[in-house]
Amino acid sequence: ELKGIVFVIQSQSNSFHSKRAEDLKRDILKQAADLGKELPTVLLIHQIDRHEGAWTILPLMTDFSVTYGRNSSWIFFCEEDTRIQVIKLVETLRRFDKSKEWFLGKALYDEESTIIHHYAFAENPSVFKFPDFAAGWALSIPLVNKLAKKLKSEPLKSDFTIDLKHEIALYIWQKGEGPHLTPVPEFCTDDVNSYKVDHCATTFSNFLPLCGEPVNKEDVFVAVKTCRKFHGDRIPVVKQTWEREAALIEYYSDYADISIPTIDLGIPNTDRGHCGKTFAILERFLNHTSPRTPWLVVVDDDTLISIFRLRKLLSCYDPNEPVFLGERYGYGLGTGGYSYITGGGGMVFSRAAVQKLLASKCRCYSMDAPDDMVLGMCFSGLGIPITHSPLFHQARPMDYPKEYLSHQIPVSFHKHWNIDPVKVYFTWLAPNTEESSNGKKVGYNREDL
Repeated sequence: ELKGIVFVIQSQSNSFHSKRAEDLKRDILKQAADLGKELPTVLLIHQIDRHEGAWTILPLMTDFSVTYGRNSSWIFFCEEDTRIQVIKLVETLRRFDKSKEWFLGKALYDEESTIIHHYAFAENPSVFKFPDFAAGWALSIPLVNKLAKKLKSEPLKSDFTIDLKHEIALYIWQKGEGPHLTPVPEFCTDDVNSYKVDHCATTFSNFLPLCGEPVNKEDVFVAVKTCRKFHGDRIPVVKQTWEREAALIEYYSDYADISIPTIDLGIPNTDRGHCGKTFAILERFLNHTSPRTPWLVVVDDDTLISIFRLRKLLSCYDPNEPVFLGERYGYGLGTGGYSYITGGGGMVFSRAAVQKLLASKCRCYSMDAPDDMVLGMCFSGLGIPITHSPLFHQARPMDYPKEYLSHQIPVSFHKHWNIDPVKVYFTWLAPNTEESSNGKKVGYNREDL
């Protein structure tokens, strides 16, 4: 029965992530060998990526149907940090009739309607369940075959991919004609060492990656995009919260205000995208900062970020590689579009990535083009994959299910809308007692937010 499961690891080509995915693949195959079973198929998404949209999974359904539609029973998807008890997973899947259409996972739901889900199910958002990818999720082969057939007659529309787990569940649900997600209690996100995991087929490592010492404060240059109308309300929040964590920080505006201080790059403020301003920041970083500073972070003036945690995370990446890191969105991926890092959660560049980008001829098609999307287009054209981290967030904590955030150590959130941003920072992002050397902690209850 194990050989009837095709494991698909949602891997990435960056060297740090691909190694993690390879380690998980080895662990799955070793468990299978130790059980004396025929080895299952284990696929890494970045290795089957014939087009940029493979990470969105639905475009792969046709291939999965053709290749595994006859001799397999399940496609099981997981993240690189999902831990799998193979024998328990086989026992769990055995409970479901593999000849029927099944969509299995750990159920998440919205407590209130949210912008990242286009305010879906506004009357009662909790009715619609979608899978927590960290716990793993599974599709039976009859459902894979049905989705492949549907994709032939109705190709994916060319629009945005914002929250993949919600969008996949919506596509499968088909306005109520397809299956709902069936919650499976054995798909867990508890830590492997938790007392609760005896019944679990999957667990999840709830930690911030750390690969040696955190990078030095002086190795991270922070650029804050602002404009005159926000100097009075947004910049004071940055100064009250995370500015002290940054050794190198500059504020870029359309007006030089010495009290902050801000730097006027000579780019007028625009109401829409800020492509002109962002490219001016990239050029300034390359030409006017120490060549020994390997990392650039570009944030909005209403981004809340933990530079402290970011320095830990960056210890896992090689700044000599072109790294473009943050929360990944997609545009038109069903029709050969591109992926991009969404700007509000923070965009992190290695100096090598900035050098490659500016050495190319790729630039803004207009000053007010969306900077994050233009950057995605440029890096895609250069063959430089973006690197996704779910720890960066384009929206506020209340825009995500509590259960989803419960197994994260977040790096950023975005927007001051209808929240107390200082409170959000100290609740979610300020270094806590274990993290910080000075031991100061401002306590709030996350449940309040």
